[in-house]
Amino acid sequence: LVVIGLGYVGLPVACLFADAGFAVTGLDVDAAKVEQINQGRCPIEGDEPGLPELIHRVVTDGKLRATTDYAASAQADIVLIAVETPVDPASKQPRYDALRSALADLGPHLSSHTLVIIESTLAPGTMDRVVRPLLEQQSGLTAHTQAVNLQPATCNPQRSFHLVHCPERVMPGRLLHNLQHMHRVVGGSTPEAADLAVAFYRHIVQGDLDPVDCLTAELVKTMENAYRDVQIAFANEMALLCEDLGADVWAVRELVNKSPGRHMLYPGAGVGGHCIPKDPWLLIANASEDFEPRLIPTARAVNDGMPHHVVALTVQALEEAGVDVADARVAVLGYAYLENSDDTRNSPSAVVAEELRERGAEVVVHDPYVAEHQGRLKERVRGCDALVVMVAHDAYRELPLEELREAVRRPILIDGRNVFSTARAREAGWTLHGLGRR
Repeated sequence: LVVIGLGYVGLPVACLFADAGFAVTGLDVDAAKVEQINQGRCPIEGDEPGLPELIHRVVTDGKLRATTDYAASAQADIVLIAVETPVDPASKQPRYDALRSALADLGPHLSSHTLVIIESTLAPGTMDRVVRPLLEQQSGLTAHTQAVNLQPATCNPQRSFHLVHCPERVMPGRLLHNLQHMHRVVGGSTPEAADLAVAFYRHIVQGDLDPVDCLTAELVKTMENAYRDVQIAFANEMALLCEDLGADVWAVRELVNKSPGRHMLYPGAGVGGHCIPKDPWLLIANASEDFEPRLIPTARAVNDGMPHHVVALTVQALEEAGVDVADARVAVLGYAYLENSDDTRNSPSAVVAEELRERGAEVVVHDPYVAEHQGRLKERVRGCDALVVMVAHDAYRELPLEELREAVRRPILIDGRNVFSTARAREAGWTLHGLGRR
């Protein structure tokens, strides 16, 4: 097995298959990461239960090695690709630079009968429009497809490969757990390819493995994340409404969810990560001009606006204390997009910090999991006029507010994740401005 892309998806996948008895080679363009893995060390800084120990074990036992050389894929029976698939910030269209590069570099080394699996999330239609043509062009081989199988004379079985799309369903902080227990949809270019992939994943997956065609698999993954994005947008809009009316969205949410069949999600300071901010755009990227999306762009606009709303709350809180934002020193607590993680992709905190700086504020950032923002919290916040909590790290839930009160210039607390109660903040001498409440 060769795994291309040793990030939040590829690395734990490679380790689990190595632990299951496969001889695994991991490929990545980052030479420093490759070296770190070959030393048995985990390059992911967040809290990932079991992963550091697993990496050390499979590397020490000789079951996993990492390299930057695609020649290592020449003898592979199975190739699994897990690289990033972002969208262009302006056009919202897929940017498949990493995927195209991986396919182009793999092609010359691809062998007949190899099972190629794409775990990266794709816009519906990408397997047929991008992946298969590029692999066939670069390898000189032919992918088994349903159409080819109906015309066996056009396909040399000795010069062909199997193609599958099995999108990942992982989350930082639960990488190993999700890979082993989440249900998976397995999209094959042929039923035989899907069945082969199901048999392969059964070595590590305890959840359901549902064989489908590639297009269905592409739709399922992008649609499920678009669905969640819309749900989050509703919660965020209700938070804004409660602020406007002078209510507490957290109390309202709890009572709404007492009604059977209701499950209003948590509002928050922004939606980040590699998946949800871009998968809704992937879902509709290849739709025809006859399809007019309305709900998905609106949900994206609501969620993208939340970091800017946090800035507005901060400016308002400073003004109420008689401080101009241009003269303020503000601490942003949390830079990862998710609690107890080091994943900073599409970080809402980055948007907040940038806008505050544009308004003239001096901004300091702290995050216990992100290397460039680590350090003693008390020293980071010293002399600050406001603290903005953007991530609900466990370390922030246990903040010594009384002690920090002595370090700051003004005890103003902006809570974007409902980490603190008004009573707790007031008892510690802070003025709390919380998202979704007045």
